[in-house]
Amino acid sequence: MTGGEAGGKAAVVLLSGGLDSATVLAMARARGYDCHCLSLDYGQRHRAELRAAARVAQSLGAAGHRTIVLDLRAFGGSALTDSTIAVPTGGLSAGIPVTYVPARNTIMLSLSLAWAEVLGANDIFCGVNAVDYSGYPDCRPEYIRAFEAMANLATRAAVEGAKLTVHAPLMQLGKAGIIHAGTQLGVDYALTVSCYQADDEGLACGVCDSCRLRRDGFAAAGLTDPTRYR
Repeated sequence: MTGGEAGGKAAVVLLSGGLDSATVLAMARARGYDCHCLSLDYGQRHRAELRAAARVAQSLGAAGHRTIVLDLRAFGGSALTDSTIAVPTGGLSAGIPVTYVPARNTIMLSLSLAWAEVLGANDIFCGVNAVDYSGYPDCRPEYIRAFEAMANLATRAAVEGAKLTVHAPLMQLGKAGIIHAGTQLGVDYALTVSCYQADDEGLACGVCDSCRLRRDGFAAAGLTDPTRYR
């Protein structure tokens, strides 16, 4: 999966191991970027996603893949980082759910920004989405624009004229559209893990918000859901 307008330029791709980030990696590769994938081991409940990220990076021909350890359980405040907070299983509801991890996307984008400077990369890709998602404030287009503006003020590369762009190609796509796009680009979604409480084998619960969005997306796309449920 090579070619495209980037002509072998380096890019950093945030790769969680889930459906969305796998699709973004495929999109960046299709544009011709040499993709350096970055995952974050933040003490998440669903650690199986980190192994999924490694599988996806290899499958889609990433130029490299690194996992940074930064344990956000020190702060807690989220069902994904605090074992005393239950993951909601009653379906999507209004408001910001307890699965929101405080500042997670800001931390991950900041780490990707640091690596991009070292690599001489002017492009960062992330899988945030503002259509079929759980209502997280750091998944909105205004947040991505604000982070990009900050990045171009805060880095030596940008000050010296190398403008950085944060790409969020899924921002206005629903889950079905994301799945269609990834399928056309050869993403094997059986390799991915989206469940907020996947077990050590990567088996999904089927009832958390992320599982519901994923399952509904495959149904809307008219495609077989390859997710392994327990």
